[in-house]
Amino acid sequence: MKKNNGTFLVFIAAVLFSIGGLMVKIIPWSAMALNGARCSVSVIVLLIYTRIVHHKLVINKAVMIGAMCSSVTNILYMLANKMTTAANTIVLQYTAPIFIILLMWLIYKERPKKMDITACICVFIGIIFFFVDSMSSGNMLGNILALISGVTYAGVFMLNTSPNADPISSVIFGHGISACVGIPFMLTQTQFSGQIIAGVLVLGVFQLAVAYICFCTGLRTTPPVTASLVSGIEPVLNPVLVAIFYHEYIGPVSIMGAAIVICSILAYNVIKAKNAHSKKAVEAS
Repeated sequence: MKKNNGTFLVFIAAVLFSIGGLMVKIIPWSAMALNGARCSVSVIVLLIYTRIVHHKLVINKAVMIGAMCSSVTNILYMLANKMTTAANTIVLQYTAPIFIILLMWLIYKERPKKMDITACICVFIGIIFFFVDSMSSGNMLGNILALISGVTYAGVFMLNTSPNADPISSVIFGHGISACVGIPFMLTQTQFSGQIIAGVLVLGVFQLAVAYICFCTGLRTTPPVTASLVSGIEPVLNPVLVAIFYHEYIGPVSIMGAAIVICSILAYNVIKAKNAHSKKAVEAS
């Protein structure tokens, strides 16, 4: 696969991920029911994909813990979307790289560098803006859940880089867990219009399954700097779609916080990727 094709796939994945906020808002089901339904659909699509590409599912400790982190992340994301704005949810979840730094420090005693500390400080300043704004808008619980989803999402990334990891297996098992947890909640729903069913299918097929396939495939040939910049489309496009089609807006304080968080994470990822590339170049020479 060519580099340009890989970048395009990462872009498609970011766009597909970004429709989640809007779909969650317009589908009247509870967060748990909707998450269970979309994950059920996603599991079917992903299993078909693994059969087509002849990928065998892997079951080990790293995969299953990754699956649990993935499942909890999905559940928290959906709950947060129902309790706070889509913008707050996706941007606070986008803080995952900062929690990776903190978890690596706490678990593996890997002391953060100056750049890591600077990024953490900038991001947490941005987070403060969200919580200051939530005091007047009543979104505090949703913001807390979204922030916790950033921690569990960090766990997904960390586990997927372990030697025994198999990201696609973790995703499938994680979505399977979410589907099982969501079944009792799905049975309590009373609205099953064609529009709602179509929305669930869009979430399961495109926003989850196809997006993950594109993202994982695209990352194989996409430089880290490019992938980081392209992936940054999601936390920007997500609230824009919700604002245009659902008329949900965030206040100026949250907008300022979002700008600080997104710019800090993007700058951190780009600088880190460039430093890694320079180090490899020096070692190669």
